[in-house]
Parts: sequence; structure tokens; C-alpha cells
Amino acid sequence: MRIVMIGSGYVGLVSGACFADFGHQVTCIDKDEGKIARLKGGQIPIYEPGLDELVARNVDAGRLAFSTELNGAVEAADVVFIAVGTPSRRGDGHADLSYVHAAAAEMAPCLKGFTVVVTKSTVPVGTGDEVERIIAETNPDAQFAVASNPEFLREGAAIEDFKRPDRIVIGIEDERARPVMEEVYRPLYLNQAPILFTGRRTSELIKYAANAFLAVKITFINEMADLCEAVGGDVQQVARGIGLDNRIGSKFLHAGPGYGGSCFPKDTLALVKTAEDAGTPVRIVEATVAVNDSRKRAMGRKIIAACGGSVRGKKIAVLGLTFKPNTDDMRDAPSLAIIQALEDNGAQVAAFDPEGMGAARPLLPSVEFATSPYAAADGAAALVIVTEWNAFRALDLAELRRRMDGDVLVDLRNIYRPDTVEAAGFTYTGVGRGLPVASEALAIAAE
Repeated sequence: MRIVMIGSGYVGLVSGACFADFGHQVTCIDKDEGKIARLKGGQIPIYEPGLDELVARNVDAGRLAFSTELNGAVEAADVVFIAVGTPSRRGDGHADLSYVHAAAAEMAPCLKGFTVVVTKSTVPVGTGDEVERIIAETNPDAQFAVASNPEFLREGAAIEDFKRPDRIVIGIEDERARPVMEEVYRPLYLNQAPILFTGRRTSELIKYAANAFLAVKITFINEMADLCEAVGGDVQQVARGIGLDNRIGSKFLHAGPGYGGSCFPKDTLALVKTAEDAGTPVRIVEATVAVNDSRKRAMGRKIIAACGGSVRGKKIAVLGLTFKPNTDDMRDAPSLAIIQALEDNGAQVAAFDPEGMGAARPLLPSVEFATSPYAAADGAAALVIVTEWNAFRALDLAELRRRMDGDVLVDLRNIYRPDTVEAAGFTYTGVGRGLPVASEALAIAAE
């Protein structure tokens, strides 16, 4: 099939490359001339494991192309995907749909023959209706159907997620779109990937509901971690104990500094605003947004407490800047709020991240960026693990301790055993790993 992907960012580029790998003819469109020039030259603008090889293979095979021009590609297309950004709108937190609406208006005059227009971007309920209205008003003669097909890609595992999905959700109001979308996903259908056809508004809501539920799950275990610290429990064992219940499951039960990234922060906020407008507030999601926002800076206070209550004039080494491993994405990364809290309290921060330092530099102008974890640790009073990159899971702890002036290690991802760290001469602080509390103290607290 002939597919056009409007937007060559994370979702558009990964989806376009994977569709091309299925054998479809794909053109990725973007207004950023510099980005398109780099893509044509074989340079991938984002870090995603395996994406560079996937793009190169399909460009060489003639199945994947890049352009700044809509006209020819859209005229020939069977399906046009809209995969542009929907950031939080300044002032009110609603999703900014200006890029989606602009894409619909610009493509409309180019449509020739029956075409399925698909919103791949994460959009609030009712966006498909507005896209349909814009296209119909701009080009009354256009023969088209608008569908919703939200993405469920995890950064760092996006290619695997696309090719072996948990589910494919497609929302339609026009039955003419069904066989077209079945053909688009036929390679996955043959592999028995679950394909769920729903109404368009239902499909749009599924994406927001899924992300909100996962955000709630993360925030729940983070609050349990705080409780564990207060009463002497171990959040990792709590997570294992509840995760073995099949109704709950073990995924997303890893205590840490809060969620970040391109999806959860803006999607939970957009769902809250959508629900408010509909007169059906989602109180659980509202609380999740508030707790997560406050947690990131609270992790800064946790580090300060581990350093004896003050970090003024001290060097703090931070390992991991991106919101999660295997990406260079710094959007809403917990490290930003943590480092800001440390700097506000007089600390000098040295940081290292395997892939994120390029994106982090303009966001953290006063941070010293090191060439390795060990260089970051030189002369530091404390070492803080913020992102659980595999490169940080087997560090030479003795070498780190030798290079440091202090002995504090704060593990915000619980990737080390406390006894292992303490054997290397460190004072260990984790998340949700409370000290044993005497039964007498618990009885007094209960009273």
C-alpha cells in the first residue's frame, strides 16, 4: 500500500520505517527541512535502538522516502497518517491540536480518490470529528474516511512494540475504512496480533485511559515506597507480593523518582482537562498528576537529607538524565527537577548520561557534563543514580568510592543491593527501603 506519514518525529519515523519493513511504500513528510535533509543523508534525529539500521535498510530497498512536500505523495496515497506533536497547551493544560488541524487543512486539497486519513497522534476525544470537518470544508469533493489508530510504543523498545504489539486499536465511523486498515496491518494480523475495531471516539479514549492507568500504577507504588520508609517495609517485596496477583501484575510497580517523558505527563493532564469539560472529573488521575509533580523535587530533598541536611558548596554526581533508559528524551525527566532542587540549595552538579547529554545541555546550563560515571564522581560528596541505564548496573563501586570525597550513594531506582554498596564503603539510600522499626515504636505510633 502507499502510505504517507505526516510528521517525522518519534512516532512518525518509527511507524513509517516499520510499515516500510512490512513491504508498504512509505513517504515520511516533515516541514523541518533540516530534519528531512539529515534523514536523506542517513542521520537519525532521535536515539532509538535499531532504528538507524531499519531506516537504512528500507531506504536502500526503495520502500521508504522523505520529503517536505505533501502534494505528490498525498495524491497517490491509500492512507495518510497524521503523526504530529500534541504538546500540552500553555495556560490550561489541554492538548495543543494546532499541528493536527494544520495537517488536515494542508492535506485536504491534495486528496485524490478514496483515502483513509488516520490520526496516529495522541489526541483528545472528538479530534477525529474535527479533522473530518476540516477536510470536508477545505475540499468538499474529497472522498475520504477519518480513522483513529493510537500508538502504544515504549521509547527504547518501539520497534519491538510495533512489530509485536499487545493490541492494535482502530476507531472508525465509515465502514469503507475497515478493509483498508486491515490491509495496512495485514502482516501483524497474520501473526495473530489482536486487532480491536471500535468507534472513533472510543479509540481516542483508549489511548488516554491506558496511559493514565499506568501513571496511576507508578504513582501508587511510589506512595507505598514512602510508607515503607516510614514503617520499615521493603517496597520491592511489597511490589512482588502484589504483582504476583494476576489481577494486578508486576509491570510498572517499580518505585522511583516519578514518571516523565513525552506521553504520561501531557496525556494525564489532557485527560483531566477533557473530563472536566465533560463534567465527569477523574479524581484519581488528578491526584496522580499532583503527586507525581511534587515527587520529583521531593527526590532532591531526599538527596539533601542523605548528605546530612546540606549540599551547599558540595559536588553531587548524577548518573542518568533521560526520563528512562534507551532514549535521549529529556521531556519532563525527573532529573530536571532533582538537579534544580540541588542547585537551589547550593550544590554543584556533575552529570553523565550515555545518550541524553546533548539534549540536556541547553536545559541544564550550569551542570558539568562528564565523560564517564567515574569522571562525574571525582571529588563528589554524593553519587545519585537517577536513570537505570544498564551501563550503571555493574559499576566498579570501589573505584567510585576511591574517587569521591564523600561516601553517600543515593539509588533512586533500587538497582543495587544495600549490602553490596555498603561493603564498598558507601552509605546507601534507596527508595522505599525503610530501616527496621522496633515493635514498640510501631505500637506507640499506632496509639
